[in-house]
Amino acid sequence: MHIAFHTPLNLFDDDGVSGDRRMAHQLVAALETLGHSVEPVRAGRDYLRSADAETLSRHEAEAGRLSDALLAGYRAENRKPDLWFTYHNYYRAPDLLGPRIAAALDIPYVTAEASDAERRATGEWAAQTAIVRRGLATGDVHFFFTDRDRQGLEPWRRIGTALIELPPFIAFNREPPQGRNHAGPPRLITIAMMREGTKQNSYLTLARILERVRGEDWQLSIVGDGRQRSAIEEAFAGLPQERIVWLGLVPREHALDRLAAHDVFVWPGVREAYGLVYLEAQATGLPVVAFDSGGVSATVKAGETALLAPEGDEAAFAEALSTLLRDKARRERMGEAARRFVLGERTPAVAAGRLAEGLAIACRHRSDKLKAAGRAAS
Repeated sequence: MHIAFHTPLNLFDDDGVSGDRRMAHQLVAALETLGHSVEPVRAGRDYLRSADAETLSRHEAEAGRLSDALLAGYRAENRKPDLWFTYHNYYRAPDLLGPRIAAALDIPYVTAEASDAERRATGEWAAQTAIVRRGLATGDVHFFFTDRDRQGLEPWRRIGTALIELPPFIAFNREPPQGRNHAGPPRLITIAMMREGTKQNSYLTLARILERVRGEDWQLSIVGDGRQRSAIEEAFAGLPQERIVWLGLVPREHALDRLAAHDVFVWPGVREAYGLVYLEAQATGLPVVAFDSGGVSATVKAGETALLAPEGDEAAFAEALSTLLRDKARRERMGEAARRFVLGERTPAVAAGRLAEGLAIACRHRSDKLKAAGRAAS
């Protein structure tokens, strides 16, 4: 099939660094391994920084003009897509193109990592949420990455619209290095950009948790940089500085080597969508300690490859971390299980199989809808 691939949150080819962009490229690569040709939709970014009506109206007008141009081009050049695939649409980045174009061309409409929250259905974001919901109602298949997203999508599980689990997966250019036994105290590592919001909150939380385990033997490497670095460094200033190494930005191709040189990956992940870095860490043989927050649980096997504390329970997090710091044998067992888990279950090949299943269902659903519409018209 020829697939139109749309990313309303971030431009597909803007060279930005984020897990969202990386997953978009992984999805395209997985679809291409199935023999499909995938064409990223050349559209502006539809991320809405504010909820004001004027901003939404401007984006809708631009989307209307682009929809008309795309439809005209598809028809004039006889190259209409066989399926429309939208990745990561939600109230701040609604899909303003896909539902209209899919309906106009009578082709399946599919989403991945779409989300909906009842609390956004009223209040300042109500209009944007209504757009998302209208699109979800027209979908043929919605792939969800986490159980949190599944819960939001459940109202759209119906005849003609399927919800299909697509667990977070990760692609590697080379086999990830495997960590080895290290002399000295257990080595902790965390990797995250230093930006405001959830990332900064997780860093500040980690600093408080490490204060709780000050009496344990450990060292911490911090990989990351960003606008909030000064504030984050200040949060860690009360800890013994000889225990903390600030590594700054590390190229992606070297991040796996950094991970493999440590013993435990520690990152609270407060309200994390899911976090590909958890998969990277496990692939190198590191157990994970994190909060059971957001979509983190979708990237690990709780109790087997990771210890997850209840969200916000910093005492429980510190206790879980202390457990691994004191038990080298358990760290190693969990690390071995983590590597098997990621390299065996969270691969592009496994994801491609799930995508193939979902696209086949989407095509059947769209065909059934068209037949039903034809019968109603006659």
